[in-house]
Amino acid sequence: MVDGCHNTTRGSAPAKRTGSAMAKRGRPTAFTKKLAGEICAKLADGETLREVCRAEDMPPESTVRRWALEDFNGFAAQYARAREIGYHAMADELVEIADDGSNDWMARNGDEDDRQIDGEHLGRSRLRVDTRKWLLSKALPKVYGDKLDLNHGGEVKFARIERRIVSPDN
Repeated sequence: MVDGCHNTTRGSAPAKRTGSAMAKRGRPTAFTKKLAGEICAKLADGETLREVCRAEDMPPESTVRRWALEDFNGFAAQYARAREIGYHAMADELVEIADDGSNDWMARNGDEDDRQIDGEHLGRSRLRVDTRKWLLSKALPKVYGDKLDLNHGGEVKFARIERRIVSPDN
């Protein structure tokens, strides 16, 4: 059977493509400094790795994570820094989401003079803000995590407690 890539028949090995038919297909998996730079630039802009890797010209998420875990050509530090910068970009989005009131109101029955609050839009905005806040508190806890005040500002008083045993004979 000919499927456009290989000539396959039952029991035989696929024939290799030759010449101009050898055009690259599929996602890249080979590490290059250029590709790593493109990935890190998108991460630093606030895109998630999943968003970056959805593009056809990008490698799968698992490949990029493996490059970072194995510190392929020093990629781990570049990746970590890009993620950190991207988290700060995500924090900037929080203010934009909270300040955007463009779809908070909707016309009731198509009448622009009769408007009501769009609860679904407000709920979605709240979810977007809360999700980003949670992620930031976990990814960069020193910057965006809850601050615990472990300093005791009050006075500590100690009371003396004595135990006296009184004998019934006394």
